[in-house]
Amino acid sequence: MDIHEWPRCIKSARQKRRLVKTDRDKQLIQLDKRRDELWEQKKLLPMIPLEHPYQRGWKRFFVLRDDVKHSPRKDFYEALLPKINTVEYHRDRSFKRKKRRKQRYVYQVKVQMLRELSHHSWDINRINLTEEEKVCFTRVETFDVKTYRTEIKYVFAEPWRYVLKVAPHMVTHTKMMDADIERELSYIDDHIDNHNLAPRIDLLTRGRGYHWNGWYYERAKYINKLKNIPRYSAKEAYLELET
Repeated sequence: MDIHEWPRCIKSARQKRRLVKTDRDKQLIQLDKRRDELWEQKKLLPMIPLEHPYQRGWKRFFVLRDDVKHSPRKDFYEALLPKINTVEYHRDRSFKRKKRRKQRYVYQVKVQMLRELSHHSWDINRINLTEEEKVCFTRVETFDVKTYRTEIKYVFAEPWRYVLKVAPHMVTHTKMMDADIERELSYIDDHIDNHNLAPRIDLLTRGRGYHWNGWYYERAKYINKLKNIPRYSAKEAYLELET
């Protein structure tokens, strides 16, 4: 190596700090990728049957009405039902929920509707409706006062053809557990939580730091108390922050 090129190889203190930070960020990105890979592996694990099935509450879903079962279009509505059916679960057979009204609590039966399609789902035909099945839907437009937008959805025009049925929710299968995957996932989650790495990982992979409920947040030591005070503010405004 030429002696005149030697100073170029010597890094300054700022460059060294930058290399350390860049290397740490690369490690966090790889850690996040590894966590996603483990979640995908966990998702692909098969379901195994239970030796002793048990009941966990109740489930409610739609079935074809008795008089429609004897109609000439029985096969048509039976084929349509799996595409728009909804299933809800509850610990009680009555499916009642607690609701406050006039300073007291009352129990009301939870309303369950057939599946409604958004404008985007209708355009891409997400549930693979045939042309004959599309005729059974009605376009409904509603104006949202909060967002000042007109929401468009497609609703099944003849919901009376189906009725609700309540049945026990039996658990017959469970997800297979992999001890190695669970151990590594637990180690990664504990490492991220103990060192508060979630904000930095979100910043590197998703652009901003988000809390679990969707709100942006800042760590306490990075909050600048002076950034929201205008420059023309009185001197007392700055003195109050110092105290």
